Amino acid sequence: MKNFILSLFTVFILTSCQEKKAETFDVNLLNGYWEIEQVTMADGTKKEYKMSETVDFFEVKNDSGFRKKVKPQLDGTYLVNDSEEEIKIEKSAEGTFISYKTDYATWKEEIKTLTEEQLVLENDQNLQYQYKRPIPFTVK
Repeated sequence: MKNFILSLFTVFILTSCQEKKAETFDVNLLNGYWEIEQVTMADGTKKEYKMSETVDFFEVKNDSGFRKKVKPQLDGTYLVNDSEEEIKIEKSAEGTFISYKTDYATWKEEIKTLTEEQLVLENDQNLQYQYKRPIPFTVK
């Protein structure tokens, strides 16, 4: 009986000490337009965005690509400029990250949620950015 209890205890200790495996995401879902919905601050307070003047556009192929800020127009198109951030997807035991690089800075954000309709990113200051797919509109 002692051996059984000792074996059970050993199995419990070994399984509880294993590292948690980070969630993996289909990064192809990142491609396309994303509109900021809210930001959750490190202290838990939230800032809601009813409407944003810009939308983020991601394009990723083979874990590299870019992000651009684009402006929705009244005719349903987007105004695009030449400014973009180079991105690389990094997967590790800690999580899936987007590494950004511009001429002026480099930074990382962890992908917390990535589905067809929702994207949540968290930066190193524990700010969480929640995005949704924008709904196209036109004025005729």
